[in-house]
Amino acid sequence: MGKRMSAGGSDKPGARRIFLEGPALEREREFLFWLCQAPWLGAVSIRKIGEAAGSFEKAYYMEGEELKERGIFRGSQSAARYEEWKKEFSAQREAYYGLSERGIWFVTPLDREYPERLLHIYDYPMGLYVKGRLPDSQRPAAAVVGARSCSSYGGRAAGRMARELAEAGVQIISGLALGIDGEAHRGALEGGGETFAVLGCGVEICYPKSHGHLFERILERGGVISEYPPVEQPLSWHFPVRNRIISALSDAVLVMEAREKSGSLITAETGLEQGKEIFALPGRITDPLSRGCNQLIQDGANLLVSSAQVLEAMGIFREKMEVSGRKEHKGLAKIEKMVYSCLDSEPRHPEVIAAAAGLSVSQTMGILLELELAGWAVRTDGLYYGRGEAEEV
Repeated sequence: MGKRMSAGGSDKPGARRIFLEGPALEREREFLFWLCQAPWLGAVSIRKIGEAAGSFEKAYYMEGEELKERGIFRGSQSAARYEEWKKEFSAQREAYYGLSERGIWFVTPLDREYPERLLHIYDYPMGLYVKGRLPDSQRPAAAVVGARSCSSYGGRAAGRMARELAEAGVQIISGLALGIDGEAHRGALEGGGETFAVLGCGVEICYPKSHGHLFERILERGGVISEYPPVEQPLSWHFPVRNRIISALSDAVLVMEAREKSGSLITAETGLEQGKEIFALPGRITDPLSRGCNQLIQDGANLLVSSAQVLEAMGIFREKMEVSGRKEHKGLAKIEKMVYSCLDSEPRHPEVIAAAAGLSVSQTMGILLELELAGWAVRTDGLYYGRGEAEEV
């Protein structure tokens, strides 16, 4: 991994797009859908098949052995499977025309609606299944990702970061997983913004099931996206593959918590290759959930300290909103000082701090998070808090 983890844009040009109209477009989409349902064909292979034939309709009439001779298939077994798959065309065509009845939108690189950002990666999906909407390519977007078994600190930080970015008009992209992903989606919704979930299963499968309500809320304020067929079950290898879509749809990737080897680091790696700004939330060197983030920072990722830092990196300047925000939080500074005054070099439990400050535990926890992110408080094992290195608040 390089020493600088940010860039102004990918050096890979977008795919050349030729738009068909009317029946010709619909016919191509039918054959592309048929190819996308083949369980052994990946995005790059499907694209190469279409390029070799001159169109996806013509690809249907090419023999598998010819595709093998052109280097698209590695052996006769794949060529034979291709011939067998042609028998499925009628059934797949019927399934294609039944998608709208199920509230599913099939979007391809042949369509004007296909996200422009995706075309800048080599293995861009040849078909996306969408419930709800796609992110607006003309508006900024940020991926907020991290550990499934996140800490309360990481979860609160993810929710807060997503909320503040959403309030500033940034679309939030994540993966609907437990932990950081779920908190990111919730934070975006709390901020009145739009959020989009990229799944490692079909869009008719809510995984995990416990996110059923969140799934429905995302559909109201954004969309659910997958390159896997609608009823495809969540398989372990799907998730690393889908991470390239999360990063590609975003202008910046925020890793909130990650172990040394995790899917979140894959998202950061693919984001770096795609020319995205990479941010990582710092943590204690003894915390396994922070080791991945700390390693990213050591390798050159931006040390994440505030949403304003992310907005600036994305070229978003909202001076009026910042002035307004300072006025609204003028009273809060006094409460922060009160909580800070109850901290000592000897760490204390939040309940003790709350009692000393005369506040509720939940209110105190929120303020402690603000102080911790700003460096005024330090969290130790067991959710105990002590004073940070700052001299005054």
